Amino acid sequence: MTILITLLVYFGALLVLSRLTTRHSSNDTFYRGNRQSPWPLVAFGMVGASISGVTFISVPGMAVTTQFTYLQMCLGFAVGYVVVAFVLLPVYYRLNLTTIYSYLQTRLGQQAYKTGAGFFLLSKILGSAVKFGVICMVLQRFVLDALHIPFALTVVLMMGLIWLYTRRGGIKTLVFTDTFQTFCMFAALLLIIWQVNSALHYSLSDSLRAIVADEHSRIFVWDDFMSRQNFWKQFLSGIFVVVVMTGLDQDMMQKNLTCKGLREAQKDICSYGLAFFPANLLFLALGVLLMQLAAQQGSPLPALTDDLLPLFAASGRLGTAVVVFFTIGIVAASFSSADSALTALTTTWCVDIAERPHDERLRRRTHALMAVAFAAMILIFNAVNTTSVIDAIYTLCSYTYGPLLGLFAFAFFTRYRVRGRWVPWVCIISPVICWAVSLLTQQTTGYEMGYERLMLNGALTFGGLFIFRVR
Repeated sequence: MTILITLLVYFGALLVLSRLTTRHSSNDTFYRGNRQSPWPLVAFGMVGASISGVTFISVPGMAVTTQFTYLQMCLGFAVGYVVVAFVLLPVYYRLNLTTIYSYLQTRLGQQAYKTGAGFFLLSKILGSAVKFGVICMVLQRFVLDALHIPFALTVVLMMGLIWLYTRRGGIKTLVFTDTFQTFCMFAALLLIIWQVNSALHYSLSDSLRAIVADEHSRIFVWDDFMSRQNFWKQFLSGIFVVVVMTGLDQDMMQKNLTCKGLREAQKDICSYGLAFFPANLLFLALGVLLMQLAAQQGSPLPALTDDLLPLFAASGRLGTAVVVFFTIGIVAASFSSADSALTALTTTWCVDIAERPHDERLRRRTHALMAVAFAAMILIFNAVNTTSVIDAIYTLCSYTYGPLLGLFAFAFFTRYRVRGRWVPWVCIISPVICWAVSLLTQQTTGYEMGYERLMLNGALTFGGLFIFRVR
C-alpha cells in the first residue's frame, strides 16, 4: 500500500507539471518548446533521459561479470558529446531544423530523408520498448505480482499515463518533467547506497576503501585485444554510440534544439556529457557493495546479473524504505526515457514521414497510435527476451542505427549526392552484410564482434552510398 500511495503521488506530480506547462500550447510548443527552454534544466533532465531505467537495473549487475570496464565506454561518451556539440549542433541550428532528418533532404534528397526518418522510427521503437519493457517486467515481478495486477494492465496503465502528460505540451512539458524525474532517480540511488552501507555497517570512508580494494573495481583492460572489454574497443565504441544514439537521434536532439541558441545548446550537451562518468561510477559502486552484502549474508548471487539490485532492493530485505526508493528510482528513470521517445516518434512521423507539421489533428492521432504501438512492442519483447538488457539494446542499435551513421557521414564529409532509388536498398543491405560478417568472423576465428558492429555497419552504408554517388 505504501508503494501504491507513493506512485500515485509521483504520477500526480507529473500531471500537475504537465498542466502548468501546457497553457497556450501549439504544434511549435509540442515539437520545439517555442525555443525557450533554459539550458541548465535541459542538461539536468537529459541525464535521466539518457541513463534510463535500464541503467538503474543493469549497470550495478555489470560489476559482477565485467567489473568497472563499462567506464571505458563512458570516457568515450564524453568525447562523443563534444563531437555532437561542435560538429552536428551548429549545422542543426544554422538550418533551424525541427527534426534533424530534414538535413538529409537538403544534402542527399527525398529518398535519403525518408529512409533516415524510417530507420529512426524502427530503431527508436525497438530500443525504447526494450528499455521500458524491462522496467515494467521488474516492477511486475517484484512489486505488482503481489497485488495480482496483470502484466498487460501494467503496460497499458504506464503507457497511458505517459501519453496523458505529454499529449498537449510535448517537448516543452518534458523539459520540466525530466528535470523532476532525474532528481527523483538520483535521490533514490543515493538513498539506496546509504541503506546498503548501513546494512554493511560501513562509514563513507569504509565504503570507499572497500570498493577500491575489491577485485571487481578494475576499470581498464589493455592486455587482451580479443576481449570485448578491451579499452580501445570500448572507448571508440563509446564515441560512435553517442554520435549515433544522441547526435543522429531525434529523441535525444529534440530537447537540445529547444534551447534559445546554439551556445546554450552546446553548454547543455557538454554539461550532461561530463555527468555520465560519475553517474555510472555510482551505479557500479552500488553493484560492488551489493556483492559484498550478499557475501556477508551468505546469499548466492542471481543467475542473471540484471537481478542483482532487484534481489535486494525490491524484495524487502533492506526494508520498506528501500523498496519505495527502488520503485521511484526505476519509474523515474524509465519515464524520462519513454516519454521523450514517444514525443520524438510523433514528431518524426508528422514532420518527416507525413510532412504535415502544422496539422494538430494528425499530431494528436499519431501520438495516441504511437503509444499503442509502444505498448504492443513491450508485450512482444516480454515474450521473447532472453539476453542481457543493455547488450540487447546496443546490439539492436548496431544494426538499425548503422545506416543513420552512414547517411549522415556521407552527407557531412562528401560533396556528392546519391541516386535516390538506391538509398533504401543500401541502408537495408548494409545491416545484413554486417550481420553475416559478424557471424562468419565468430565461426572462423572465434572472435565475437561487440559494439564495433555499429562502426562496420556505418562504413558499409557509406561505401554503398559512395558507389551510387552523383555530383
